[in-house]
Amino acid sequence: MNSSNVGGLVRREAAVLSSLLVLVASVVWSETQAFALTNLVVQLALFAVVAIIPALVTLRMSYVDIAWPFGLVALGVLTLVFGDSSSRPVMAVAVIYVIMGARMGIGGLVLLIQGELDKELPRYRYQRLRWRRASFGSERADLTAEILVQALSNVTFLAIPAALAVASDRAGLGIVSAIGIVLWSLSWALESTADVQKHRFVSQSKRLGVKRSCNVGLWRYSRHPNYFFQWMQWNSLVLITAPLVTNLFSESMTLPKLAIFVGLLGTSATMYYCLVYYTGAVPAEHYSVLSRPDYASYQARTNRFFPGIPGRRPKENR
Repeated sequence: MNSSNVGGLVRREAAVLSSLLVLVASVVWSETQAFALTNLVVQLALFAVVAIIPALVTLRMSYVDIAWPFGLVALGVLTLVFGDSSSRPVMAVAVIYVIMGARMGIGGLVLLIQGELDKELPRYRYQRLRWRRASFGSERADLTAEILVQALSNVTFLAIPAALAVASDRAGLGIVSAIGIVLWSLSWALESTADVQKHRFVSQSKRLGVKRSCNVGLWRYSRHPNYFFQWMQWNSLVLITAPLVTNLFSESMTLPKLAIFVGLLGTSATMYYCLVYYTGAVPAEHYSVLSRPDYASYQARTNRFFPGIPGRRPKENR
């Protein structure tokens, strides 16, 4: 095994270890224990039936695009089940999880019905390029591991806002949480707008029989505005639940609470890494450069992730 393979496996194991620490904290903390254990069982069952078994049969990972978002729906439902449904922050967090998950999950089902999942989606074809550097030695093992990574995210970092809402005791809706709700609503609307603009552009390009890079509307300012505003929705969830951390710490400081707080910051970092490097921008652009003659020039004048003034050559960390 060469040094790049070792490095890839080390990074993967470090990510898994940090996720497991957050999971342990959620299980150990009495306020979130029942929620965390139930969510663990629900997510594993959902991913096993919807993603892992189909992947092992077909050798395609794309079914995870159905499992993961409906896992978010499950998180929203469990927030209502284990939280105080009369609490406005609890209700806000639950509704946001359900809306975000249902939107993407229904999209995944549409792809399934249209036969798009009969072939591997580009972002998961890209995963196989990574497996050349860090593989478990078997395609089925690699598929299972990658799917479990996404399942693990739904029981660790991405579940932290829900866990905090469940642990809150009749918390009111303060100014910070209210700002978070407004920010989420705006971000959700802008992500939807970006998707509609892209769909119209692609449909028009197909009618004209040409392959062009979408550079209209929000796509003039970012090569992936839909990913950016999806990330902002997760930042909004962090903002909504951040005041709940203050309430919890005012009672007493414990290691599980501290881990949950660090995990809340990790929610934003996890989604940024996913949307830019893991299954988002980088995998998508690998194939866009190969299939669209004008994509290189589009890259040269448009920021990859963070919206910016078009026409300036972007730094790739934007």
